[in-house]
Amino acid sequence: MKYKKIFVTGGAGYAGSSLVPELLNNGYEVTVYDTMYYTDRFLPKKNPHLSIIKGDIRNKEMIETSCKNHDVFIHLACISNDTSFALDEKLSTSINLDAFEPMVKAAKNAGIKRFIYASSSSVYGISEEKNVTEEHPLLPLTLYNKYKGICEPLLFKHTDKNFEGVIFRPATVCGYAPRQRLDLSVNILTNFAVNKGMIKVFGGDQLRPNLHVKDYCEAVKVLIESDSKKIENQIFNIGYQNLSILEIANLVKKVVEKEFPEKGKINIVREKSDDNRSYHINSDKIKKLLNYSPKRTIENAVEDLCFAFKKGLLENSFEDDIYFNINRMKNINAE
Repeated sequence: MKYKKIFVTGGAGYAGSSLVPELLNNGYEVTVYDTMYYTDRFLPKKNPHLSIIKGDIRNKEMIETSCKNHDVFIHLACISNDTSFALDEKLSTSINLDAFEPMVKAAKNAGIKRFIYASSSSVYGISEEKNVTEEHPLLPLTLYNKYKGICEPLLFKHTDKNFEGVIFRPATVCGYAPRQRLDLSVNILTNFAVNKGMIKVFGGDQLRPNLHVKDYCEAVKVLIESDSKKIENQIFNIGYQNLSILEIANLVKKVVEKEFPEKGKINIVREKSDDNRSYHINSDKIKKLLNYSPKRTIENAVEDLCFAFKKGLLENSFEDDIYFNINRMKNINAE
């Protein structure tokens, strides 16, 4: 194991709540640094190799002190819904943009060896190209996408032989995680199918790349473990199935009808949408350079969610704000 101690911002969020247990199971010592907008109850707090710090990435001094004596800094924390910017643009700008470069400097000053930044494949906006590679122009449609793209070169501005930087652009994440989100495309459709007996599709023709949350976690582990020469100052797309929203809906329908035969036929209802993001990402680079390919399908993600619903792990799935980023931030008056 090249590195031992991992520092994760946003480790109590959707992806983080799945990643942190994976890292612990792989023998890493992990520190989660999070505002705890979504509480810390989804973290394995009894694990002796886990440290939890309630902190804000906008506090440069606290970040620098907290990440000292760690090897790898994984930056997941952000206001992570495009529409969250309608909630409070100032809040989102301060977290997703203004805090980024000071945080990178703090990590470098603290002696971090490798900084891994979770950007987003949504930086590509709308593209007619069949395969969008990492060299494709960034055409953001929202401030969330724009800020993700702006931050990428700010990391590489500070990298050197003692402070490596690598960026990944994940597709839309799906599937079950301890801190579940039900405001992402596959997860939304599954929640409707299981609990409303129908699927509401907004638009339908938009192409979306998808990534199972467990594949997301495996990709991060690959970025932690890979040789420096292969990852330093590199950007990697990470996605698996590129499908239209309507195609995703039909997959969800098929799986849920199979898992819950007592529900009978599930209807798909199409409505107009003002969300025009449509892109088809190519993830060949990470396979070629790091020998990594996602392997879990959208069907696997829907099956995992169905299992979670059957086990009672996702109660009040339309009412509880813990599943919905915007509702949660409104209700706790996030600032």
